[in-house]
Amino acid sequence: MYYVYILASGRHGTLYIGVTNNMARRIMEHRTGKGSKFAREYKIFRLVYVESYDRPSDAITREKQLKKWNRDWKIRLIETDNPEWSDLSPLLANDS
Repeated sequence: MYYVYILASGRHGTLYIGVTNNMARRIMEHRTGKGSKFAREYKIFRLVYVESYDRPSDAITREKQLKKWNRDWKIRLIETDNPEWSDLSPLLANDS
C-alpha cells in the first residue's frame, strides 16, 4: 500500500503533506527529526489525515493535487474524517 498523509502542528496549525509506502516508519522518521526539514522546523508531527492507494503513481498524483489546494480545502478535508484533529498515529500499531 501507498499512503498520502497530512501532518499538523496542532488544530488548524501548520500542515505538511507527504507520501510513503510505510506510514509507521515515516511518522517515526518525522518525530525523530529524520523526516522533512520543514516538518522538523515547524514541529509538525501530528498525523491528522491518511488516504491509501494500491499504486504509487496514484498516491503521488494525489499528493501533488493536495499540495496545490488552498488551505481552507485542506482543513475541510481533514475535518470531514477527523473533526477533532486527533493524532491518528496510534492506529498504525497494526498497520505498516
